[in-house]
Amino acid sequence: MKPGYKQTEVGAIPEDWEVASLGALGDFSKGSGVRKDEAHSGDLPCVRYGEIYTHHNDVIREYNSRISSAVAKAAKRLRRGDMLFAGSGETKEEIGKTVAFVSDDEAYAGGDIVILSPRASSSEFLGYALNAPLINRQKASKGQGDAVVHIGAHALASIKLALPPLPEQSAIATALSDVDALLAGLDKLIAKKRDLKQATMQQLLTGKTRLPGFAGEWEVKRLGGIAHIQRGASPRPIDSPIWFDENSPVGWVRISDVTASGMYLKTTQQRLSSEGIKHSRPVQSGSLIMSICATVGRPVITRIDVCIHDGFVVFDDLKADRKFIYYVLKAIESDWSKHGQTGSQMNLNTGLINSTSINLPPRDEQAAIAEVLSDLDTELAALEQRREKTRLLKRGMMQELLTGRTRLM
Repeated sequence: MKPGYKQTEVGAIPEDWEVASLGALGDFSKGSGVRKDEAHSGDLPCVRYGEIYTHHNDVIREYNSRISSAVAKAAKRLRRGDMLFAGSGETKEEIGKTVAFVSDDEAYAGGDIVILSPRASSSEFLGYALNAPLINRQKASKGQGDAVVHIGAHALASIKLALPPLPEQSAIATALSDVDALLAGLDKLIAKKRDLKQATMQQLLTGKTRLPGFAGEWEVKRLGGIAHIQRGASPRPIDSPIWFDENSPVGWVRISDVTASGMYLKTTQQRLSSEGIKHSRPVQSGSLIMSICATVGRPVITRIDVCIHDGFVVFDDLKADRKFIYYVLKAIESDWSKHGQTGSQMNLNTGLINSTSINLPPRDEQAAIAEVLSDLDTELAALEQRREKTRLLKRGMMQELLTGRTRLM
């Protein structure tokens, strides 16, 4: 045992920390029902339990729902410092998501929210501590139900956590709150960059704004007029192991591979055997492909040799700048679902794709536009990578600070 630490039921903690149950920290109460159609009926802030799941931070300072004074009469009014627990979820891992209410606004809690009003603890600290892995495992073990899992005040009251002295609680909360502020700032910057990219695409891909030095005429071309569009093929039965070989250099493209990629597809989860390749459609590295089933219209440029099944098409013999056409397809991605064939899944046929018209500038302007948009993508990727590193930093800080392994005081 490290000097200055003691072994407890929640693990090794500093000697001046204590183990406390939630029931000993304050009083529990319940939110009151606010129907979905009442969630935007007025001006009074309200927290509904579904919003707790989607809240990224451990502290609530903003509200998605606002209710009328008439609805508020039947709802539970919150006070600063209340802890809000989601009382139900689809899985045991979801239940009990916790946020701290630290606003001075008049606000209310909707139904299926369990509320803990602490007497002498930092609510901001509890907001972080009660979402730590050890606490989440305790919540999951106490969930009841199958189709919908519930957790109530009695079960939550028995959860135990490590509790530092109040000044250290505040110091820990401040450190983690600073990281949250950095994350929030990055989220806003990423959103602005995405909006800028969207506006830039709208201007450049339609010719409304021309890049300096370009003045040539644009043409309207059908996609089928600038590429040989071919659908993929699938070996049958699709789940037979004879089609796959994890040592093969040829990837087997699934929609999950594409949705996890940016502009370039660099890896796939599965690889095809030589027999599988014979029964599919090989696509060379550097090809433009697009999904046409379920998640329709998602383009990607391959950076490896792959095969595509019949849920994709490949744009062979492309008579245009590949990156430019990629961005054109990204710009119209959301439009495909309006014209696709519906059934058990949305589908696009090659006839529809072939007949789709696009605006096409001269080849050198295509390349210049693609380069501008690619630079914006690079900036976005750098910001998203920075955000992910910051998120991992927060996770590591929580692991250290909430267990007392690293002390701030």
